[in-house]
Amino acid sequence: MGKPKNLTEDNTGYDTNPTYSVNGNLAYLSMKTDGYEADKNDIKVISDGVTYNLTGDWDETVLSYMWANDGKSIYFTAAKDGTIQLFEVNFPGFSGKKSTVTQITKGDWDINVIVGQSGDHLVLTRVNMNRAAELYTFHTKTKAWKQITDVNKSIYNTVGKSRTERRFVTTSDNKQMLVWVVYPPDFDPNKKYPALLYCQGGPQSALTQFYSYRWNLHLMASQGYIVVAPNRRGMPGHGVEWNHQISKDWGGQNIRDYLSAIDDVSKEPFVDKTRLGAVGASYGGYSVFYLAGVHEKRFKTFIAHDGSFNLYSMYGSTEEMFFVNYDFGGPYWDKKNDKTYTDFNPIHHVAKWDTPIYIIQGGKDYRIPDTQGMEAFNAAQLRGIKSKFLYLPDENHWVMKPQNSLVWQREFFKWLKETL
Repeated sequence: MGKPKNLTEDNTGYDTNPTYSVNGNLAYLSMKTDGYEADKNDIKVISDGVTYNLTGDWDETVLSYMWANDGKSIYFTAAKDGTIQLFEVNFPGFSGKKSTVTQITKGDWDINVIVGQSGDHLVLTRVNMNRAAELYTFHTKTKAWKQITDVNKSIYNTVGKSRTERRFVTTSDNKQMLVWVVYPPDFDPNKKYPALLYCQGGPQSALTQFYSYRWNLHLMASQGYIVVAPNRRGMPGHGVEWNHQISKDWGGQNIRDYLSAIDDVSKEPFVDKTRLGAVGASYGGYSVFYLAGVHEKRFKTFIAHDGSFNLYSMYGSTEEMFFVNYDFGGPYWDKKNDKTYTDFNPIHHVAKWDTPIYIIQGGKDYRIPDTQGMEAFNAAQLRGIKSKFLYLPDENHWVMKPQNSLVWQREFFKWLKETL
């Protein structure tokens, strides 16, 4: 039996998803930084013992990829300007020419899966905030789309469609930030609506035209809310620097980005500034806990799901040590991390909590252990703040069971109706 050989021994970061082309070249995804799960993800190819980085000079990060049938190029998906699009990069090999990245789709949708290729046609799955995944073909030369499946058509015919709008907001440091604004299906600009600031998790997850069975922005809007979803600092799709900025700065510029977004949209005459809420999970849950202490009366209600509340105990109890060692900078006893554990720690702002808060927590969440939610709920109770705690003992960092999902949705909107 042969011995395995480490082909990427010199790289300390993650090397994943290896696949061979028809002519025997090996492609894989590669990150260079040890322990950094959201590092720039590049496509590399090993050919005749030489390694080529096909996307090294490209200022974005790759999500998934597939070799073209002829082995001369690679199709891949990546976040771009609040969507997930399809790209192609050629593999010039030993020709001496540089590889070139080309964006080959454009539209307000997400391309989630490259299923396969037949001639000039690619089979893809495509979603948007109003529609779950369906299969399409895409002609790589004519750019023509053809929908293959429409399994939910009968249901969609009975459901109103929310309008999503791109909005560009000037941040506190004079950057232009994309904000998705989602309107109720029967939106009337002459009426006033409550608004929800949606805080994305990750913290380095893209906020795109995604479709979720839990954090569904279309469903939120359909209940009569304007949904404000900012592509704040930390998200891919706006360049590597924008994506990387949030690490070790959890309570910094990105929190100001949230406030810039909600303040800008709140200027619209159809938004009721006295009825604003903030909701989110994971890093979005942390964002809610943090905003609760610094929002200066902007919000009337909060919902936090599986969020980090006490960064000291989070560091001491999470099973994702590589994550907190990179994003927090390391342990709380290291003085260079003081800002993370003091200024950016929600527990140090609880004295300013004064707004109703609903906290949801999974009992099998080992990434953000359940004591985080319990500590936050106890703090709210001891502060005398209207608060509620939903504990899902058989769920992890997500809600995976259909019955629990129904409970989650029912309680989510019940809380908003009570407090907003």
